[in-house]
Amino acid sequence: MAPKPKHYVAYYRVSTARQGRSGLGLEAQRQAVAAFIGKAPDHEFTEVESGKVAGRPELLKALDLADLTGATLVVAKLDRLSRDPAFLLTLTRSGAPIVFADMPQADKLIIGVMAMLAEWEREQISKRTKAALTVAKARGRNVGGDRGNLSAVRSLGLENSAARRSETAKLRAAKMKPHVEAARAAGLTSTRAIAAYLNGKGIQTSRGGQWHAGSVQRLLAY
Repeated sequence: MAPKPKHYVAYYRVSTARQGRSGLGLEAQRQAVAAFIGKAPDHEFTEVESGKVAGRPELLKALDLADLTGATLVVAKLDRLSRDPAFLLTLTRSGAPIVFADMPQADKLIIGVMAMLAEWEREQISKRTKAALTVAKARGRNVGGDRGNLSAVRSLGLENSAARRSETAKLRAAKMKPHVEAARAAGLTSTRAIAAYLNGKGIQTSRGGQWHAGSVQRLLAY
């Protein structure tokens, strides 16, 4: 069986609306991405960065689409962006693979950033463990050195894990909403028709599979 072709979502950034309209700097980024991946990307998103806007809506759209379609996000330029904590934090939270056209070796940088986040996460785990003990004590459970304490913490951990899975499902459903609405706008109202629409767009389920009427029904439940 031949390997599946790779799909790419490109992300570009220009500093002003004028650059966005004129293509100044944008065309060079497009050429760099095309040369790096050996073809034109499947989808492109361009961010017009302004001092009035703190967020990066186009980056979030690009990350969402890459995640939903199983594509790789290609960032044309990392240079100044590498010093932007919000940008790096957004990238590290994405489930999509990411490459950089101008700095292929930037994988080490991302790993370094993720290492710092992992250190922060360890601190948070310690805080959550203490919080779990406090909650267990508030519920009237013995939080001494016996096994009952461990059971209480384990029970709370399972509850937290279920809550995280539910939250992840809700976030993905939010990403899917525009695509479901687009299907409905095209006159596709049945879950089977919506499933066919999503499959045709290359959008995968959370497990990387094909959509069916049942999986669409579960999605709509959120």
